[in-house]
Amino acid sequence: MFERRINYYETDCMGIVHHSNYIRFMEEARVLALDNIGLPYRKVEEANLAIPVTGVKCEYKTPAKFDDVILIDVKIAEYNGVRMKMEYTTTNKESGHIVSIGETSHCFTDSNLKPISLKKINPEMHAIFENLKNKNI
Repeated sequence: MFERRINYYETDCMGIVHHSNYIRFMEEARVLALDNIGLPYRKVEEANLAIPVTGVKCEYKTPAKFDDVILIDVKIAEYNGVRMKMEYTTTNKESGHIVSIGETSHCFTDSNLKPISLKKINPEMHAIFENLKNKNI
């Protein structure tokens, strides 16, 4: 779980978080989740691999406002060695209300962005993702 305080600059003229920031929050949570499972993104890059985003969805449920603290749960919803889908549930820490629900789709590539099978190229990383499939990270 990733905890984050909302900054004033992330809000719009209505006093709520601008919708584009939720995508950034998911990105921050995903990178920290990889750190938490012992696979910091720097290690992915050092292995000459990348995990680019191929799609993103976000449903906004309850607005977040300046100084709110949000909690983001990250889950590896699908993984097959070539593609991965991650799901995000963002809640307001104080109220417990769901702020947003989102997902990102990814593929695995080499450093030239050529799609690869992680199972074939890096069995160690493959095992990490395979073991965490359908789990919060």
